[in-house]
Formats: sequence, C-alpha cells, structure tokens
Amino acid sequence: MCRSIKTLYNFEPPATEQEIRAAALQFVRKLSGFNVPSRANEETFNRAVDEVAATASRLIDSLVTTAEPRDRAVEAERARARSALRFGSDPSA
Repeated sequence: MCRSIKTLYNFEPPATEQEIRAAALQFVRKLSGFNVPSRANEETFNRAVDEVAATASRLIDSLVTTAEPRDRAVEAERARARSALRFGSDPSA
C-alpha cells in the first residue's frame, strides 16, 4: 500500500499521536488520490483523517502480544542497512 506508512505497534517508546496521525493522513491521501484536497472536499478529507487516526489509536491500544517491544533505534539502523544494500550507498556516511 503506502510505503511511507510504517509499523507503529509494539515499539519502545510507543507510537505518538503525531505518528499515528501522519500514518492516517498518508492512508487517506492514498485512498482519495488527493495530496491536498480542494476546498469543497477539505472538511470531508480532514474528518476522514481524524476518524482513521482515532480508529488506528484504538487498534494499537487494544492489540496484545507476548513479544518484547522492538527498539526504534535498532529498527532504524536495520532500515538504513537495507537501504544501503538496495541503493548501494554507505549507511554510515
């Protein structure tokens, strides 16, 4: 779906409301095809973002797992390493 939407569940520290809202915004942009809606659609677009963010928050809050939370720094480093392999750049540069 949207490559810029990242997994937000089971991380330490937990996902912030801003991260959840950003993911909701990307999701609504993808569904609607609008990066920025027209004035005629702005209210509906913003309401959809609010509703998706609220639903995502409830989902993340109600999920349960026995797995240890993942560390954001470790996951970010792994992503940089994957990117370096894929695009041939030095991740430490």
